[in-house]
Amino acid sequence: MSRQDFWEKPDESKHVLKERSDLTDAIQTWQTFSDELEDTELLFEMAMEEGDEEAVDEVVLKTRALQKRLRDLELRQMLSHEDDAKNAIVSVNAGAGGTEAQDWVEMLLRMMLRYCERKGFVVEMADLQEGEEAGVKSATFTVSGANAYGMLKSESGIHRLVRISPFDASGRRHTSFAAVLVYPEVDDRIEVDIKQADLRIDTYRASGAGGQHVNKTSSAVRITHLPTGIVVQCQNEKSQHRNRDIAMKILRARMYEREQQAQQVKLQEMHDSLDDIGWGNQIRSYVMQPYRLVKDHRTTVEKGNVDAVLDGDLDDFVEAYLMQQLTHKERAAGLRG
Repeated sequence: MSRQDFWEKPDESKHVLKERSDLTDAIQTWQTFSDELEDTELLFEMAMEEGDEEAVDEVVLKTRALQKRLRDLELRQMLSHEDDAKNAIVSVNAGAGGTEAQDWVEMLLRMMLRYCERKGFVVEMADLQEGEEAGVKSATFTVSGANAYGMLKSESGIHRLVRISPFDASGRRHTSFAAVLVYPEVDDRIEVDIKQADLRIDTYRASGAGGQHVNKTSSAVRITHLPTGIVVQCQNEKSQHRNRDIAMKILRARMYEREQQAQQVKLQEMHDSLDDIGWGNQIRSYVMQPYRLVKDHRTTVEKGNVDAVLDGDLDDFVEAYLMQQLTHKERAAGLRG
């Protein structure tokens, strides 16, 4: 940053500034934690010497708070992959089942947004397709914040819901599926080769509740990458130019993730550390009838408080997944060694 030409290259300088901010935050977080731990130890020694029970109770509360913060620090240590620190692009899509599946997508979308809110992430909705009768067909949004992709990648896969359907007059139990896809936002410094000739760009009138521009101009943009068949779209911005920029950002992220997955498939021949994400291979089940339980099929973590999970309480699932991936990584390193 002390270089004379540093501020003359904004595209490069913003990445350096972000890295500096992340490093400064890590140092300050650890220093604050270390200072508070030392203060708590001194308070405990004084409380024991003077027999002060109120001070001992205060030490207990401070220790529990420090334990929770230590858990958060340990979680951050697990986020060691080069993509973990990046922002995330999240897509939620309904499976077969019509209104049932679309209602499940809306519930999942709320769960994801509430989790992002708890973590202090900034969310920007890129595309939202509402169902004909109820719920949401699909939604795509970007998530910005420290380790956003690393914290959200555990949610990528098929989510299964079992409940008494509110749309079934007979009160029968239904099973619904929805897919959550999480991609790392591609850094501007990473080159993703997308040829203009390989793209079909369509514009159309945005759908929604209405407004000054909605339904009046063809501001919505849909981009199809012809060689891969990847389709992305954005309609939430008023400007067609802005919608196109966001759609291209999503396309670059999906192309990058596609290449990353291709490389991971090759590694799977050496070690079984990559879960198959496909229909019929759900990563997590949310059972609301005949009993109430959320179970992650990859880590076997279970939680009986279904309502809390659907309100964004995903920490236990995220931590278990990251720990599992860390174990797989260590095992793979041993195989390579």
